[in-house]
Amino acid sequence: MIAEQPARLDPVTLEVLRNAFPAIADEMSVDLQRTSYNMMIYEIRDYCCALLDTEGRLISQNIGGVSHFVADLGVVIKDGIQRYGRDGFAPGDVILMNHQRVAGQHLNNVCIYTPFFVDGVLTAFAIVRAHWGDVGGMSTGFGAQNVADPWMEGLQFNQIKIYERGVPDEKVLAIICDNIRYPDAAMGDMRSQIAACKLAERRLEELYTRYGRDTISRSIETIFDETERKCRLVVGEIPDGVYEAESYMDHDGFDRTSTVPLRVIVTVSGTDMTIDLTKSSLERKGGMNARTLAAPYIAYKGITGPLEPVNEGSFRALKVEIQEGNMLMARFPAPMAGWSRALPTMVDTIVKALAPAMPERTPAAHLGTLGGGVAFFGRDPETGTAFVLQTIEGGGWGARPNADGPSASVSVCQGDVRNTPIETIELKSPVRVDRRSLRDGSGGAGKYRGGLGMVTQFTNLLEGSWSLSNNGRRKLPPWGVFGGGSGEASLNRTRRSKDEPFANEDPHRTNFPAGSSVVVETAGGGGWGNPLDRDPASVRNDVLDEFITIDAARDEYGVILKADKTLDDAATAALRAQRRQP
Repeated sequence: MIAEQPARLDPVTLEVLRNAFPAIADEMSVDLQRTSYNMMIYEIRDYCCALLDTEGRLISQNIGGVSHFVADLGVVIKDGIQRYGRDGFAPGDVILMNHQRVAGQHLNNVCIYTPFFVDGVLTAFAIVRAHWGDVGGMSTGFGAQNVADPWMEGLQFNQIKIYERGVPDEKVLAIICDNIRYPDAAMGDMRSQIAACKLAERRLEELYTRYGRDTISRSIETIFDETERKCRLVVGEIPDGVYEAESYMDHDGFDRTSTVPLRVIVTVSGTDMTIDLTKSSLERKGGMNARTLAAPYIAYKGITGPLEPVNEGSFRALKVEIQEGNMLMARFPAPMAGWSRALPTMVDTIVKALAPAMPERTPAAHLGTLGGGVAFFGRDPETGTAFVLQTIEGGGWGARPNADGPSASVSVCQGDVRNTPIETIELKSPVRVDRRSLRDGSGGAGKYRGGLGMVTQFTNLLEGSWSLSNNGRRKLPPWGVFGGGSGEASLNRTRRSKDEPFANEDPHRTNFPAGSSVVVETAGGGGWGNPLDRDPASVRNDVLDEFITIDAARDEYGVILKADKTLDDAATAALRAQRRQP
């Protein structure tokens, strides 16, 4: 007897569901942002919201969600199922997880997830990973990068059910509150994460009630298959070959005499791509380790479908080779507080490797770090109220084959993360923002100029502790491609009174008296192509916009401007001809 074939999937229904799943994640995002207590969530947007199936496969993630979280959601779900079993979840359960043995990130990135059931059968999970401002230990803001182990960093939540069948575990919640510095904010953020997950459950219930389990299951598999096929079509246009590149990071905070190598081998064969990271550094003593496939995932997604919604099919055609004990696949308890330091540079390095194969699509290197991470925290002596400021100052992106690089943008790993507005900084913390501007001259020279970094100056009005990040790209600034120049490396400066000069310093939980000032200068992007090929009118506009100086126009681009800043065409042509001579 011939088995009955399932009815053909209606293309209209497929398109409705294709858009419904990302819409649910986006609605989760709006709910979270509107109700959270912590500026890292409601202003900076350091979070992601997602739906996953019971195999840990990604169904959808909110548009603009932090991209370097995408590789580390499914592993959390798989580990939870291994811990509790498929029958170990019930409606109303809420699970808390940030443990580095699986999650592989700094402990501030806290996952809250809930199970979803259809007719009593476990069917999916809603999850929110968001940056808490403090989880105890040395974790305040971004201040734990130099710790030697995760216990120094903060509290480790290892698949803890904080709600069981809708009933909160008050003892567990009390322990958390007693061991972090900002319990009101943390509990508020936790409730916001739970609310976003519960919203997702309601929306999924509506979809399953309307379309049924079979239609939705087949739609998800079709979406995965079609996404994979689209990615393969893009990879198939890249010439077959083995492509290699390397870069390096500054020291890990312990061994200050050596740099940290990042090496990649990309193999393209037909529509298959393999990214080999096995030649990169092994685990480090310092906290720049991670346990994540985020860097190759982000690079592959950027190459194959940067504007398409992300799901499990986005990565099915990618093979990543990496060994246990690699700094990007570190083994617990290797310190991971600075887990994201290497990821943006590794993405740039993968793109650099593929530059000979796709020069028409390859940008120069961008700031290569998460930007200027800033934290200031303390306690108001008059009110006794604890305060914390956090922001991430963007930098320059690399120039592209047909345009200058964007300025003042966060890294390729951060989705829609942005800096904290000046109004919020000054309203919520005892800090004055003296300056926030583009960093003149920081973009690498080229036919197309690298994007500019930022300069931000803060003055603290009360005594407190500053932490300013050096994410490890001082010795290797963002590189140019195809003859383009490098961008300027990042720089932090401090002074403890207005009567003294600024000094270069990367403070880490360092106490400063009231009236001190700090300056964060983020890196510029690399240039694309020979600077002598840049349109002289564009060079002149850069001078008029104060992006570069008249001297830089002459020295880097071979463009001569007269005293009134008009072009001297004859002198420019002569100087460029002279410089082009071998």
